[in-house]
Amino acid sequence: MQNKDSSLASLAPTNAEYKGNMKASQKNKVVVVLGQTASGKSDLAVEIARLFNGEVISADSRQIYKGMDLGSGKITTKEMLGIKHHLLSIISPKKIFNASDYGILAKRAIKNICRKNKLPILCGGSGFYIDTALYDLKLPEVKPNILLRKKLAKLTSEELFKILKKLDPQRAGTIDARNKVRLVRAIEIAKKIGASPLPSEALQKESPYDILKIGIIWPAKKLEERIKLRLEKRLKKGMVAEVRGLIKKGVSLKRLEDFGLEYRYISRFISGKIKREEMKEEIIKESLKYAKRQNTWFKRDAKIKWIKAGDKKALALVKKFIS
Repeated sequence: MQNKDSSLASLAPTNAEYKGNMKASQKNKVVVVLGQTASGKSDLAVEIARLFNGEVISADSRQIYKGMDLGSGKITTKEMLGIKHHLLSIISPKKIFNASDYGILAKRAIKNICRKNKLPILCGGSGFYIDTALYDLKLPEVKPNILLRKKLAKLTSEELFKILKKLDPQRAGTIDARNKVRLVRAIEIAKKIGASPLPSEALQKESPYDILKIGIIWPAKKLEERIKLRLEKRLKKGMVAEVRGLIKKGVSLKRLEDFGLEYRYISRFISGKIKREEMKEEIIKESLKYAKRQNTWFKRDAKIKWIKAGDKKALALVKKFIS
C-alpha cells in the first residue's frame, strides 16, 4: 500500500514547472486557506506547503502574540513538519497590534517568499486580517475621541452593542458583541465617518496577487464536537497555566478580557469570578458564536472554493492553480 506522501506525489509540480509559472505570471500567486475555528486550516496549509514548495503566513489576530499558544490554537514546531511559518509570536501581548499593522507585515512576508520562488500560503480565520494582506484597503484614520470613550466606558457591552447596531448594522454583524474595546472603537469610527468599511468593499478592489482561496467546511454538529474536544485537549496541556503565566509577566486582566474567548473566561476563572465548569461552558458558547461570525464574513466572498474537511480536492485545486 502506498504511503500518504507517495500517493500525493503526482500532484506536486516539478521545480521547473513551478519556477517557470512564477516567472511567467504577471502577478505573484497566493494560496489562502481559511475557515471557521477548529476546522483544520493549519494541517491543510502545511500539507500544501510540503507538496508545492511553500511557506505559511499566519492570518490570526491572536497568534501574532508571544506566549499565547494553547489559547489561540497556535501550531507547534512539531506540527509544522519543517515548513517555515511567518507572523507567529512576534509581539508582546501587552502591546496593541491592529489589522493595519498586520497588512503591512503580511505583504512584506508575501514579497519575501515570492523572492525565493516559493508559494505564499496565507492561513487563518481572521477575515479582516486576510483582506488587509490581499488588498489595498484604505482603513479609516479616526483618532481616539477621549470624551466619547469616557462616556461609553460607563456602558455595558449589551448597551454598546445596541448603539453600534443602530449606527453600523454591518459591523455589528461581525463584531464580538462582548468585547467592549472593539465595540467602543467601532462606535467611535461610525460616529466619525458614518460606518466602517463594508467587508465586501475589499472584494471589489483589484489585488496585486493572483489568489486561490480554499475554505474548509464542516457540518455544524461536527464542528461543535471538534470545538469541545479541542477545549478539553488544551486544558489538559496546560491552557490555564498559560494564562497564569501571562498574568505573571504583566499582562493585565483587562487586556486578557479584550482578547476574548479562552483568555477572557480563563482569566475570569483565575480571578475567582466564575467556576471551572462555567468557564468551559462560556468558552464553548462563545467559540460557536465566533464560528458563526466567521461564516458570516466569509459567505460574502463568492470566489472561495469550499471543500469538505479531508477532501484531497484542495490539493488538486492548488496543482491546477500554479501549473
